[in-house]
Parts: sequence; structure tokens; C-alpha cells
Amino acid sequence: MLKNRWRLIRRAKMAELPDLQGRHFLVTGCAQGSLGYATALQLLTHGAVVAITVRCNCNAIADALRQQLPACFHKNIYAFNLDLSQYASVETFVGGYKATGLALDVLINNAGIHLDLMSKWASPQRSADGFEIQWRVNYLGTAHLTWRLLPLLQVSAAQSGDSRVVSVVSQLYKRGLNSEFENPQRPYNSWNAYGQSKLALVHLTDSIDQHYAECGVTSYCLHPGAVYTNVAGKGLANSGVVELVRNAMAPLEKLLLKSPAQGAQTQLFCATAPKERLVSGKYYCDRRQVPISPQMRDSLVAEQLWFNLQRWVEEYTAA
Repeated sequence: MLKNRWRLIRRAKMAELPDLQGRHFLVTGCAQGSLGYATALQLLTHGAVVAITVRCNCNAIADALRQQLPACFHKNIYAFNLDLSQYASVETFVGGYKATGLALDVLINNAGIHLDLMSKWASPQRSADGFEIQWRVNYLGTAHLTWRLLPLLQVSAAQSGDSRVVSVVSQLYKRGLNSEFENPQRPYNSWNAYGQSKLALVHLTDSIDQHYAECGVTSYCLHPGAVYTNVAGKGLANSGVVELVRNAMAPLEKLLLKSPAQGAQTQLFCATAPKERLVSGKYYCDRRQVPISPQMRDSLVAEQLWFNLQRWVEEYTAA
């Protein structure tokens, strides 16, 4: 069985990336060992101009990428610090990005956290401004960033007819409930909170399609599959024996799970495939569209989240 699983992963198809010279991408969450890092690296090898973000030490990540690339690609790397849990950090980043004069053809919302894999939190861990931390980073910070960058995406769409927002969600969006966006009823569980944040990103994908597809900005969300990245390490930090066991089993885990490069293929597909091979507003897995259960697809909920996002940004700015 393990042998068959290994063969399956080894045969995982890689996306066929076109020549990306002249295309500008922004990839969030690019720490080494992450899906974002693998995505940025593959985009750069095909000639794209790529801006990367991490919470801190962005220049170290840029240097690591340069070490893996021929010198001719080094000029295409731009690096920024960005903390999605902080309103001011998002605003500072957007201002800094615009100040570079860079265009933006594709925004890849890859950054995300899942910090309590052992379900030890009895109550929400909150951001400095009072939000449940996974909601704050995975959805609210990402949606804030997307909202602020949509004008740049519109400019690119007017010129090329093709700009995109690609958001990494998870099949765990199924743990979210539309009814709990306004009135949470379940006892707190960090896995449910994570799923709620990812369900909100599914709705964000739909909202961007509804409001911007006609002007050339399309949107896609995706499940990358089971991937060996640094997310689990962070989620199991300080968990004692479990963390030690996980570290000891890392070689086997790497064998059974996708590598970051393999796991990045669906977001690369959504970001670079010809538009006729994609359907805006939809959910993808293994480089193909996958249906979402009807109860998760709720245009009224999506529109309410969209309205709430704009109101929150405006009120925070005015405060």
C-alpha cells in the first residue's frame, strides 16, 4: 500500500506553465518550505516578475530564491514583509507595492495559518484587534489585501483582458457553516474556526467573480491536497510528545504526502492556464474543477460578507 501511495505521488502531474515574461504575480506566505515559496520559484523559472510576502525577514527569502535561480531571473524578485493579522501592515504593504510602480496581473492568496492541530484551545486565541486569529489571518486580512489590490488588477485586466485572484482554501471549508458567520452557535473548536475562515474565502471567490469578472478580473479557489509543509510544524509547536513523534516520522510523512512543489500545481494551474480551461468563481482540486455542496454556495451569504468587508475597511480607515 505504501509503495502504491509513493508511486501515486511520484507520478503526480505538474502543471504546464507557459512563458510568463511580462506577467506580474504577487504570492503571499512564501516562507521556505511552504506552498508559496514553491509557487514563487516555479513562476520565476518561467520568466514571471514575482513579488513575495512573509511576515518578517523577507530579504532572506528573496536571497534563498536567488540561490536556486540563474542570475538572469534575480531582477524579477521583489520581497515585502506583510502581517495579515494587522490592518496597518496590509495598508503599508499596499502603499509600498504601489510605490514600486509594479503592475499586478495575478494575486495568489496563499498565506494562511492553522495553529491548533491538537484542538487544545478551549476558547479563541485573538488578534491584537480582537478577532479569532485564524479568521483574522486566513480570511479578514486576505480579503482586506484583495480589496485594496483590486484596482491594480482592474488596470491590468483593461490592458490584457486577463487578471486573476487565486485563493488557497482547503477541503476543510466543509467544517464551516453559513449560519455561523452572523450568529455562531457551536462551542469553540479551532478546526471549525479554520474551516469557517476557508469557507469565507470560497465566498470571496464567488463575490469577486460576481462583481469583477465582466471587467476581466477572474477568481478561483482551490484545495492543494495533502502536502508536507511547515504549516503542521507550526500547528504542533510546543505539543510535547506529539511534536517529537511528528519530527521522528517526518521522513515517512514526506514519502506519503505531496512535496510543496507538487502541492503548488493547482494554484499554478489556476494562475497561469488559458482562461478557456477555467471557470471563474469555482473551486479546484488536482487541477480540475470540483463541485461545492449547494448549501455552501449561498449568494446571499457571499454578498453579506462582501458588504461587511467593505464596511469594516472603511470604518477601520476612518477610526
